[in-house]
Amino acid sequence: MQKIATNVYLENKYIGVNLGLVITGEGLLLVDSPLHTEEVNEWFKVVSERGQPKFLILLDSHPDRVLGSRTLKLPAIAQDQTLKTIREWADTFKGNAHPIGAEADQLKRITGVNNAIPEITFSERMVIHMGGKEIVFLHRPGPRPGSMWMVIPDLSVVFVGDTVTIDEPPYFGVSDIEAWLNSLDELRGSDMKSYTLISSCGGRINRKDINHMARFLRKVQSRVEKLDDEKNRDEEIERLAIDLMGDFSIRSIQEDLILKRLKTGLLDQSLLQFPDGT
Repeated sequence: MQKIATNVYLENKYIGVNLGLVITGEGLLLVDSPLHTEEVNEWFKVVSERGQPKFLILLDSHPDRVLGSRTLKLPAIAQDQTLKTIREWADTFKGNAHPIGAEADQLKRITGVNNAIPEITFSERMVIHMGGKEIVFLHRPGPRPGSMWMVIPDLSVVFVGDTVTIDEPPYFGVSDIEAWLNSLDELRGSDMKSYTLISSCGGRINRKDINHMARFLRKVQSRVEKLDDEKNRDEEIERLAIDLMGDFSIRSIQEDLILKRLKTGLLDQSLLQFPDGT
């Protein structure tokens, strides 16, 4: 685990999402969950050596960070829209039902998804106090309707989820891109200047990473707008997805997965913006 600040750690050994750990005098906060059950068990054992796990934090409803949590016996904290999304899922998850280029696409069939439904939710802002630390949860839609940040003001640390990704492009098929760009503006603002910003896909981020994300999203935005008038949409989506891949340094082993993510993202985002094809 990488130490981010006093009693704040980041774990990046598991596929799908980087995990966070916050240690307080009243227990542990676990930020997101590994995907696979054996990895969840390993992670829980490791963190339990540092204290008693108290809450699981779900930064949004992406299946890579949510599905593994169904086996954790911890109350989960999430934003209201994340609760709504997970409640709409069937109790049995099949990765091939609607592949989005996620690691969870590889899952053939898992049950007990309803066990991942968060118990504690909020609308715009929520504050809890643990062991003398103030923990602030902020609704920051963009990547997903229920995307949120976890802020630790005393330590100047913010977990921003998928608001910024470094290692690979995100799935943006359900994204509100304008809201996402607004969140990036907030991260570049003076209020966040002294904070350490932690991404779920890449770890520590800086202003350069934020700017790169903004350029990428504007590029996606312009490409999706052109798709509305495109007669050969499937061919154009393929071409645009390959072009978007060039904005990230993709490992060869990940290329097929990322291409699928971008193609599905472009199609889903175009259907979101132009549901009637107009």
